[in-house]
Amino acid sequence: MLQKQNPKNNSLQVYVKDGLYPRSEAKVSVFDSVVQGGDAVWEGLRVYPEGIVCLDKHLTRLEESAKTLAFVDIPSKDTVKKAIKMTLDANGMDNDTHIRLTLTRGEKITSGMDPRLNQAGSCLIVLAEWKPLVYDNTSGIKVLSTSQRRNAPQFLDSKIHHNNLLNNIIAKIQANVAGKDAGLMLDERGFVAELNGSNLFMVKDGMVFTPFAHACLPGITRATVMELCSKNDIRISEADITLSQLYNADGVFATGTMGELTPVVEIDGRAIAKENELQQRIINLFSKNIRTFCEPL
Repeated sequence: MLQKQNPKNNSLQVYVKDGLYPRSEAKVSVFDSVVQGGDAVWEGLRVYPEGIVCLDKHLTRLEESAKTLAFVDIPSKDTVKKAIKMTLDANGMDNDTHIRLTLTRGEKITSGMDPRLNQAGSCLIVLAEWKPLVYDNTSGIKVLSTSQRRNAPQFLDSKIHHNNLLNNIIAKIQANVAGKDAGLMLDERGFVAELNGSNLFMVKDGMVFTPFAHACLPGITRATVMELCSKNDIRISEADITLSQLYNADGVFATGTMGELTPVVEIDGRAIAKENELQQRIINLFSKNIRTFCEPL
């Protein structure tokens, strides 16, 4: 499913470092760390009229990722919130909006890998677009298990929400070549980790399972689903899940900010039912409650 450009986004105002710029003028330096080494952290945010879903959790993850990467001047949550509000207000956005929030290490004095070359301060980017959910949640998606393994902590910790996404992009390329919607990534041991851009859940025999977050991002939507299940007496557990178990599941669905909850209807050519009663109950619970997780700016 290839996203389409919305003409409404042609005249966007984008926040970069210290203020708003028209889309055509919103740029970072060729010496910026995100250009030179993918050296940045990011968050995806979903906007509803009631506010931004799980905003504080997203900003906490941004801060923690930046701290792990030893950024020296991480902006406060209040500073980031003001930049987000300025951007949304300038674009008249309060619904059907996705925000790509990026914090780079900033501009270097000369090309190089050494973070000591970054002497101009970090660079905050708030890119808000008119963008509905990326997947058609009624028809579901088809996925392919890929040869590209998801990084484990001994290589690059998946808990860092960083901008160097080549690991995931290679998996997506493999899915594209096969004509599928997403790449299913295993960990270095061969257990299911996640899709190239979202977490996975499996329904089997009245229970819900999701892979341990050893080699996947412990997504915020993932955590929301786990919380909703616990609050509604739905048995849920983290587990090591094999491809065979996933093929034979009663239901499988993906979770993420850009798609929210999406049924997976095919894995490696094996059909997966999307009419499972428990899975549908979870999707309905999420749809009914998601706005209660919104936080106003």
